[in-house]
Amino acid sequence: MKTDDVKRYAVEVLHFFKADDDIKCVEIGDGNINYVFKAWTEKDGRSVIVKQADKLLRSSGRPLDLYRNKIEAQILMLEKQLAPAYIPEVYHYDETMAALSMEDISAYGNLRKELAANHVYGHLAENLSNFLADVLLPTTDLVMESAKKKQQVKFFINPELCDITEDLVLTEPYYDPFWNERNKNIITAGNEDFVKEFLFEDTALQDEVAKLRVNFMNNAQSLIHGDLHSGSIFANEKGVKIIDPEFAFYGPMGYDIGNVIGNLFFSWANKVYTMPEETAAIAALEKTIADLFDLIWVKMGKKYDELVTFRFYRSPSFKESWMRGVMADTLGYAGTEMIRRTVGDSKVAEVSGVKDLSKRVPMERAIVKMGIALIKKRAEITTGRELTEQFRMILA
Repeated sequence: MKTDDVKRYAVEVLHFFKADDDIKCVEIGDGNINYVFKAWTEKDGRSVIVKQADKLLRSSGRPLDLYRNKIEAQILMLEKQLAPAYIPEVYHYDETMAALSMEDISAYGNLRKELAANHVYGHLAENLSNFLADVLLPTTDLVMESAKKKQQVKFFINPELCDITEDLVLTEPYYDPFWNERNKNIITAGNEDFVKEFLFEDTALQDEVAKLRVNFMNNAQSLIHGDLHSGSIFANEKGVKIIDPEFAFYGPMGYDIGNVIGNLFFSWANKVYTMPEETAAIAALEKTIADLFDLIWVKMGKKYDELVTFRFYRSPSFKESWMRGVMADTLGYAGTEMIRRTVGDSKVAEVSGVKDLSKRVPMERAIVKMGIALIKKRAEITTGRELTEQFRMILA
């Protein structure tokens, strides 16, 4: 659809506006696989978001299944039940048009941009940990009736978008592009030898990434968002909203938690290298990361005690082991996210926006080194302070 189509759609299909309303519409999406429109009337301020799925990946022309749009609608409605404060209202899902219409959350800002502007809200760790605990644990076998969970696993099969993750996140950043013709890595000038030594030639690291890859592909642990970076999180002084779960499927819950944490490290690194004078924002980011990691442990533990009833799972030693596994996955996938956004073909603004190579080259090396440390030490780091101290040592 074009903007004029969306105006008619909002009247004739959604019945959100009347035909004689003075409707405005703009395309606001900045992603790679969808078109996102905002339609509104200035007279009374009513507004709606219409997100239509594309059949192709814009950057490469890679074909995509429109079924992902149905998955996104279903997970948003499910998560709205589990964590109502954090999910926009879904008004309509149109399978024929592959279009999802939902609440406008323009009062909230894209978290990536908010952090870039040094708006490190003090509630982030609290709200993000609430959301993650509320939506991840309840969709596991520890809580759900077995048959119902298996039906959900079947519905949320998302092979094409999982394949993107398996390639772009868990394979290509560790392959030398000279012998891997599929590789789409984009390596900053001056970091070629560094990447070769630390990623392409480190077989011990590749072994650990292989374990994380197999886990991602085979551990149908929880219904996860699948792409929970800071561009999918919106925030203001009052709270946060979560959008864009089209990569959703049943996978390791640490993948979602790790993506959130990994993306917070991008902002921290960017500020250290490009705006070191912003000491308050840097300190706030460090505290947010440490608190988020610790609060996940606390809140997941409380939620576990509330919801898990099966006798074997109630064993304290089982609970401890299970939760340690989740937190280790969290750190491992935070590491793979940090590495892939630095050397892979899908960057983040905190990296690609730094044009001064005298700052970008050392910043990228610090991010990659932290990613490697998280992957290799994922079972050793157990507190938020240990997590942030690891990065402090790399920055020193």
